[in-house]
Amino acid sequence: MKIPQLTFPAPLAKMFSLLPQYPHSVLFTGFLNAALSAHIKPRDLQALHGKQVCIRLRDAGIEFHFSVTPTAFVARRRSLHPDLTISADARDFLLLGLRQEDADTLFFNRRLTLEGDTELGLFVKNTLDALEIPVLDIFRPGSKAAHI
Repeated sequence: MKIPQLTFPAPLAKMFSLLPQYPHSVLFTGFLNAALSAHIKPRDLQALHGKQVCIRLRDAGIEFHFSVTPTAFVARRRSLHPDLTISADARDFLLLGLRQEDADTLFFNRRLTLEGDTELGLFVKNTLDALEIPVLDIFRPGSKAAHI
């Protein structure tokens, strides 16, 4: 599936950036818990336990703040200084999730940025690279991943 070259319109992104981010984070951590539960257990992510992580969709004006506990991904209120911030446009995150683009290419083309603890960022990248399937395939109807 080819993903079109789209970005969020600036007025919509501005509106999203003014909304409370916590509800987005609750939905996002629910997605992470559902999508990754068969492949990555939160207890296996010890390097992230207790760390504040921010995923920023630059073009959408949305941030997801969360941490990892031994049992789940947990939404957090916005932190002024998260331990790790990963930023990209929504389309680039989608391409990563579908494995149509790799993190290294996006990083070296400055479409993906890491701020804060880069060692944590490399841990996240290596953990996701080790997955056998595209993360977003889990929700594709009829996919083998949906039945794992």
